[in-house]
Amino acid sequence: MLGPITLAHFLTLGAILFALSVLGIFLNRRNLIVLLMAIELMLLAVNLNFVAFSHYLDPKLSDPMAGQVFVFFILTVAAAESAIGLAILVVLFRNRESIAVEELDVLKG
Repeated sequence: MLGPITLAHFLTLGAILFALSVLGIFLNRRNLIVLLMAIELMLLAVNLNFVAFSHYLDPKLSDPMAGQVFVFFILTVAAAESAIGLAILVVLFRNRESIAVEELDVLKG
C-alpha cells in the first residue's frame, strides 16, 4: 500500500516538468510552436509548486490563498503570452512561409 502524498511528491513532479521544459527549449531550436509549448509547460510546473505550497503550508504562518492568487496571475500572463506568440507566428508564416527558428535571425526592425 502506498503512503500519503506529501509536499515532496508535488515538488518532485514540478521539478521534473520544469526540467522537461528546459530540455525541450534547448534541444528543439527548429520549431517555434514546440518552443511556445515548452514555455507553457514551464509556467505550469511553477503553478503546481505554488498550489502545493499554498496547500501544505501552515495557515497560521501565512495566507493559504496566497499561492493560488499567484497562480491566477501566472495563468493570465501565460494566456497573453500564448495569444501574442501565436499571432507573431501567424504573421511570420504569412511573410516567410516558414516558422523555422534558424531563419528568424535575419529579421530587420
